[in-house]
Amino acid sequence: MRMIVIPLTAALLAAAGAGPALSTTTGPTQPIYSRADAIKQTVFVEVEGVDSDRDGKNDRVAADFLRPKETETGLKVPIIMESSPYYAGIDGTIPNHKVDVDENGNPLPGVLAAETKTAVETFPGYYDNYFVPRGYAVARVESLGSGRSTGCPTVGDAQESAGPKAVIDWLNGRAKGFDAAGNPVSAPWSTGSVGMIGVSYNGTLPNQVAATGVEGLKTIVPIAAISSWYDYYRANGGVLAPGGYQGEDVDVMAKAVLTRAGKEICAPVMDEFTATQDRISGDYSDFWAARDFLHNADKVKASVFLVHGLNDWNVKTKQAAQWWEALSRRDVPRKIWLHQGGHADPFNVRTVEWLRQLHLWFDHWLHGIDTGIMNEPRADVEIGPGQWGQHASWPLPGAHPVKLWLGSSSRLGLLPRPLSSRESFVDQKTRTAEQLVESAPSPDPNRLAYLTSALPTDVRISGTPSVSVRASLKDGASPYLTALLVDYGTDTRANGRLVNTGQTYCYGQAVPGESGCTSLYRHGTASAPYKIVSRGWIDVRNRHKADNTQPIKPGRAYTFRWDFQAQDYVFKKGHKIGLVLISTDHDYTLRYPEGTKVEVTPGLSSLELPVVFGRLS
Repeated sequence: MRMIVIPLTAALLAAAGAGPALSTTTGPTQPIYSRADAIKQTVFVEVEGVDSDRDGKNDRVAADFLRPKETETGLKVPIIMESSPYYAGIDGTIPNHKVDVDENGNPLPGVLAAETKTAVETFPGYYDNYFVPRGYAVARVESLGSGRSTGCPTVGDAQESAGPKAVIDWLNGRAKGFDAAGNPVSAPWSTGSVGMIGVSYNGTLPNQVAATGVEGLKTIVPIAAISSWYDYYRANGGVLAPGGYQGEDVDVMAKAVLTRAGKEICAPVMDEFTATQDRISGDYSDFWAARDFLHNADKVKASVFLVHGLNDWNVKTKQAAQWWEALSRRDVPRKIWLHQGGHADPFNVRTVEWLRQLHLWFDHWLHGIDTGIMNEPRADVEIGPGQWGQHASWPLPGAHPVKLWLGSSSRLGLLPRPLSSRESFVDQKTRTAEQLVESAPSPDPNRLAYLTSALPTDVRISGTPSVSVRASLKDGASPYLTALLVDYGTDTRANGRLVNTGQTYCYGQAVPGESGCTSLYRHGTASAPYKIVSRGWIDVRNRHKADNTQPIKPGRAYTFRWDFQAQDYVFKKGHKIGLVLISTDHDYTLRYPEGTKVEVTPGLSSLELPVVFGRLS
């Protein structure tokens, strides 16, 4: 995950209503305090009972605070906190794991290149520029093992959660804090009310701290955030990469954010990650359970404003959907934004409205002002570039499961075809999913594709699609089945601009490839536009449970069921819905030796879509 820093320009602040200082006695907070005169304070907070570097002393985390100068003369303010392992940069020399493996899953020679990432400047973004003038303090907390903190990075477990939790305790008078000289310091200026916010890893930490149930954490705003680290690096028993980071795993992440002085002390902890994360079987285990916040969703006392990109293939949409579902079951006060971007801050997507809602949200939960934000619709969903709708919840009310059956000759329809002939393909590991889907429905030796007829109406899905495939595997080593949900159409526009073959357009600006923006359509040829709407993966040895590997018998047919990534999407009238089946997904799964033959029984296989409206035939 990569830290995203967004500077707030004067023009955008003006557009959002941050003009000259105004006083108010009613309504939302106003920018009456000086950002230029704000006081900066650094505190080293002791994490009671946590010694992650095993040096016999409690760990400490470094926290920088920016608060109105009036807090020196009696003003008490709530705190907006962003916790991160990235403030001191990332060690770009750490190599990712090898993803080409032998028949037993052991890495073959060769290694992926390390990435170069830079340090993040303290207080460079919009949280302080916007909220300090409105009577908030802003805190930036360095994670254990990073920057000026002691301890070791432990990526997602209770020890990592304890760092920012200790800062919340300190703000409420329950933990010890010290200045750089070692003198005890307290926070008489704090109301004790804290809201955590952040993007990516910085958004994951709010989820995991909220799952501790710490008193004083009133709200969290997790953006592009993880709810289970297993689902970030694994899927249904299979080793899986976050999009764009093939070969990354927990040990790579931990070593990359290990930027503290004297980091050699953490070598045993790093070695344990490599030994226990298990890149061979991919099974769910106690290691992953300790990094699964869903187990502790019942402890969440904070309200949650969840934000995620529907085209985020780094932190995939399942992370948001399963967290939202867990919170919904417990009736946690909540709101959700789903946008058409990727791994991004909503500030970039819908600036003025984002700041309006975020401002009202924090005022409500941290200042105790009735801003009316809780009376607004619970879900904001962007269904196309700039096309937002507000809904009572998500998945959209009325979404219901509709099953489409596979049939011979690439047919996908509402009627089951039990007499369909068996069809097969042979796994390979060099062609990407995009290359395999672009020529459908033409036959291809390395995949099967099933398409509906042209849709008679627009069809909207909202929720989590799933697939059930009756298949056998033999003559090879790959244990993966990959399902691709594809939109095949003839549109010549993407994000409001004409699309040239091989060119992606993002909000009116042409860019190479697909990085850094939402690609509504990526074109293989001018006559066959398509978009991979969602993906799903399974290790067939984990067909019953993610924590239990059971080998299959070569050539024997089994029924495999698994989910896609959650989605909210409109298939347009005249387009075709496609299901493409492959084995190795070049950019996401491990790459076993080629040659596995997958034989599918179409008449006993189906695709299930959560349909809100529209006719499929």
